Amino acid sequence: MYSGDMSIDKNTEHCMVCGAALRYLRHAENLVCTYCGKNEQGHMQCPGGHFVCEACHRKDAMRMIEELAFTTDRQDPMEIAELMMGHPNLPMLGCEHAFVAAGALMAALRNSPYGRGKITNKDMREVFDRTAKQAVSGYCGLTGVCGIAPALGACFSVFLGSRCGADTEQKIVMDAVVGVSRAIADLTGPSCCKAYARSALMVSVTVFGERFGILLPVSETPLVCQHGAKHPHGCREEKCSYYQKPAGDIFAESIHLPAPACRS
Repeated sequence: MYSGDMSIDKNTEHCMVCGAALRYLRHAENLVCTYCGKNEQGHMQCPGGHFVCEACHRKDAMRMIEELAFTTDRQDPMEIAELMMGHPNLPMLGCEHAFVAAGALMAALRNSPYGRGKITNKDMREVFDRTAKQAVSGYCGLTGVCGIAPALGACFSVFLGSRCGADTEQKIVMDAVVGVSRAIADLTGPSCCKAYARSALMVSVTVFGERFGILLPVSETPLVCQHGAKHPHGCREEKCSYYQKPAGDIFAESIHLPAPACRS
């Protein structure tokens, strides 16, 4: 279980420095990280001039994700992902969710009867390293590729030993990524990284079951999202299969109270 500092007061929905809503730039600008002073090309900036580089933005979340992934003994990837997504260090949105999805899937595989002794922490580290090269904040909107897709592609690639020029292995990986990308695209409008991670993981679980006969245990209890109120762009609510509609009194409109008795 993660044992890091949970009292960090950084904002996780908007600007990490002051909490203001971020503005999205049409063209990348050379920006200076408020935390580490590094110069980096960026597409998102706080109206107050604050900018947080990719490394600083994901630093605290990655510490939690990696510790959970490397130490958990759970076999349900959805359960592992929900543990990560419920942690206060994880932003509502962001490419940290690519590492959540990849870490949850690889941890579940490692802990499964198939993976014991075959999937190692070194494999998990390789997946995280590959994911870091393609999961970049905001690029789901800038290029149409959500970082969760290559993250889960890295899982399949490491599992199969796929590489550039491989035959069947590379096709399987690409087919899996197409399925993941389709699941993500079907949930867009506006984007929600948590919904993306959930659906992409379910696609991956299905592929491992149907293609390789590796059955990862997934709870049959429907997932209900608890994070909608924090969404900076507005939760999709009823359009999202993970949304829980507010409870209402189904009898409210059908109850007729008796009129007060006449006392005249």
